[in-house]
Amino acid sequence: MAPEVDIDLRATAEAWLADDPDPASRAELRELIDALPATAAELRDRFAGPLTFGTAGLRGRLRAGPNGMNLAVVTRAAAGLVNWLAAQGGQGPLVIGFDARHGSREFAEQTARVATGAGREALLMPGVLPTPVLAYAVRALDAVAGVMVTASHNPPQDNGYKVYLGAALGGPAGTGAQIVPPADAGIEHAIRAVASLDAVRLGDAGTVLDQETIDGYVRSAAAVLTTNGPRDLAVAYTPLHGVGGETLVKAFAAAGFDAPAVVADQAEPDPEFPTVAFPNPEEPGAMDHLVALAETTAADLAIANDPDADRCAVAIPSAAGWRPLRGDELGVLLADHLIRRGVTGTYATTIVSSSLLGRLCAARGVPYAETLTGFKWIVRAAEELAFGYEEALGYCVAPAMVRDKDGITAALTVAELAAGLKAEGRTLGDRLDELAVEFGVHATDQLSVRVEDLSEIGAAMTRARNAPPATLLGTPVSEVLDRLPENDVLTFRTPTARVVIRPSGTEPKLKAYLEVVEPVGDGDVTAARSRASARLTALRAEIAAVLGV
Repeated sequence: MAPEVDIDLRATAEAWLADDPDPASRAELRELIDALPATAAELRDRFAGPLTFGTAGLRGRLRAGPNGMNLAVVTRAAAGLVNWLAAQGGQGPLVIGFDARHGSREFAEQTARVATGAGREALLMPGVLPTPVLAYAVRALDAVAGVMVTASHNPPQDNGYKVYLGAALGGPAGTGAQIVPPADAGIEHAIRAVASLDAVRLGDAGTVLDQETIDGYVRSAAAVLTTNGPRDLAVAYTPLHGVGGETLVKAFAAAGFDAPAVVADQAEPDPEFPTVAFPNPEEPGAMDHLVALAETTAADLAIANDPDADRCAVAIPSAAGWRPLRGDELGVLLADHLIRRGVTGTYATTIVSSSLLGRLCAARGVPYAETLTGFKWIVRAAEELAFGYEEALGYCVAPAMVRDKDGITAALTVAELAAGLKAEGRTLGDRLDELAVEFGVHATDQLSVRVEDLSEIGAAMTRARNAPPATLLGTPVSEVLDRLPENDVLTFRTPTARVVIRPSGTEPKLKAYLEVVEPVGDGDVTAARSRASARLTALRAEIAAVLGV
């Protein structure tokens, strides 16, 4: 590397260091600067550009520099946010929540100080709490906006910063929902306009909320269920080292269920997530401890939340042992249950989720909507939203309470469904079979490719665009839909198969969402599922070849 490049890099890093309010980050950066040129590649990565507002905010690795999550970046983000709120004329407090990840409490407290320093009331959650509690509080406290410090189910070295808007700026369908364009771009512009952190005035620590807000969430969650339904159900549960455990147990008690058996070595919040490779219930092995507990306790149902408890995963017993339900399976079970309960309004999902929900809604005569990926779009599908879900284990069963995915109310609702079926001598598996007989087996899977070099994702998308498949599983492709330039999404479809390909919005992954539909003409659901599984395996191989992965 040329010496003059090192000089430029050193000057850039020194300027950032001089403005960094965190002694630990300054020491980390000083060590890298002093080790130049050996650390040039690392410093280049840290200064490649600032974190930008993506899916409802910031998310990145905990490290010093503009391309990381640290106190300096959070201070700039908070200052940009409160300046943008003021420019929009938004009135009301800013409510702030945080999970148990490294740095979360400090980032939340700094956000409160930035808000009060700008003359805005800041309401800080009293401790580590689930993301849906923050989303609930934005609505319940009539806040102008909310901030949740969390990286959800990302690896331990990450953290993030999600922004929600209140009624004044979010509109009726977006009250308490994650931000969408153009708000994200406006906040991003306001962040970049923060010239120096020396100019950011810090106020007091704000007001720490009392227990009433959390109790209000628990009462509202329990009220989502019918009051006179069966409650005889044995549940095994894990919060996966996250912050959902205490709130979920309280919600189950308030709804009349017995306390779930909780996986002991995953019960308490732990930012290292020591028992799982990735703290995401979708990942292989993440639910192994839960399934073991479900077996030893003879549970009827096994439930997992991700670390910030906005997602819900479920496993059920079967003849072959416990099996996790796919997000699409649980999504249609919840929708069918709510429709049967008479919950009116629009039922929504995304372009990458199963097509079964659309068929179910058509057959039941209820409104249906399909959106781009992300809950920020799902909850805006209709002002009178009844239910929304995404295949990545996100479910909104009570939009008037939480206008976002909520793993705790989803867990309560699936428990209500399972208890009702148990009282009839039936199971969730039985209900899935009944839906399969009526509509065919809609089998879904995902080809997910994690990369170190983000350019690999763009290259794979280019290959798929330049050489799209002419057939899927031997049937000519009847539709090719390319959503560029608005969205980097490709869809290939035949009468009985569909593939949707897109980069992940939150992780360095390329994702292909696969679906096949297999009729159950003879009533033999097991045989139809077997045929569908074989077709999914073949489809996965075909798409891997198209993408070159």
